[in-house]
Amino acid sequence: MIQTKVSLLEEHANFLKKYKKYGFRNRSDLVREALFRLQKELEEQKLMASADLYAELFAEDEELVELTESAVVGWPE
Repeated sequence: MIQTKVSLLEEHANFLKKYKKYGFRNRSDLVREALFRLQKELEEQKLMASADLYAELFAEDEELVELTESAVVGWPE
């Protein structure tokens, strides 16, 4: 594993000291989990922004809306 040095606010350092309270074996496990969750959250935000952009572009393209609507006519509900 790679090691790195980081600077923390005192409140974050105090939080890390409580790693056992949150079910972690050590401070490193807690930090890795926090980074993993942040990474997933940022990726989800990026995906949602992309989906919103595609929805906006779709809504502005009348031909594409009509084509899509015609493709679902008679589709079983």
